[in-house]
Amino acid sequence: MRDFTWKYFTMTGDVEAYMLYKDYMNTGREEDPAGEEELVQEEVSELTS
Repeated sequence: MRDFTWKYFTMTGDVEAYMLYKDYMNTGREEDPAGEEELVQEEVSELTS
């Protein structure tokens, strides 16, 4: 999740994505729930197409 939110922010400049990234970093979480990464990547693909 951390990597995705950073990549999304750098691709879009979306401030909310940056805030999510910072929030995620502050919680110290490192693991993604199963399948979440795929779902989010599909949504990004739809947004960037």
